[in-house]
Amino acid sequence: MLLAYFQYLSRARDEHSLHSPFLFSLYTQVIRAKTGSKALFAPIRIVRNELRKSRQLITIADHGAGSKVNASRKRTVGDIARNSQKPARFGRLLFRLIRRFEAKNIVDLGTSLGMTTAYLAEATKPNGGYITTFEGCPETATVARQNFERLNIQNVTIVVGNLDKTLAPQIATLRPIDFVFFDANHRYDPTVRYFETCLTNIHNDTVFIFDDIHWSDEMEQAWAYIKAHTSVTVTVDLFWVGLVFFRQEQPKQDFILRF
Repeated sequence: MLLAYFQYLSRARDEHSLHSPFLFSLYTQVIRAKTGSKALFAPIRIVRNELRKSRQLITIADHGAGSKVNASRKRTVGDIARNSQKPARFGRLLFRLIRRFEAKNIVDLGTSLGMTTAYLAEATKPNGGYITTFEGCPETATVARQNFERLNIQNVTIVVGNLDKTLAPQIATLRPIDFVFFDANHRYDPTVRYFETCLTNIHNDTVFIFDDIHWSDEMEQAWAYIKAHTSVTVTVDLFWVGLVFFRQEQPKQDFILRF
């Protein structure tokens, strides 16, 4: 990833390169904006810090590409929290995106310990939104449920099992999807398959967010496929995550922006 990151730094631009009103406002008011009061996320921050210290041992059922740090099937919750959870600033970015687009019907692929999902749930409070989140590992899902209970999060349903079997049937039952966060199987074929499955239930203003788009050669290939897809009009590469839009009123463009 180091080479990919240096390439990103050499190509990434800021708001002065943006001539699209949609992208300029998105970048200045959402991507690079401050989220607001830190007190808003204090309960999530407290739980995150406690998870990092947890010595609870669980058995991982990993259907994806696995961890680059610890491939053992037996892992402590603390190890997962320290090495697999997204930094809080990405949770806050997802929060701002959901608030900006007033997303109500949200899909989260890859619950893990539930901390990123908690940011999604917090974002939907003003509009009564709902999150359907998918987790392949039953014991990890149990920890996530406990965390949702601690945070009094009641607008989340966890679907447990292999995404290859659970995703399509669930997507077919949902209302048109407003927002999807892809953080599951970090390989080419599954990423493309999940992307195309979710495509079946989108609308013009749906937003897709892909995690770790430069994590591996396979993820870079998947990102290239997604950018070139005929349904996609605008993409934004923030290195760590990629934003995808389907707005037919926008010309097809790909942006690489600093974050």
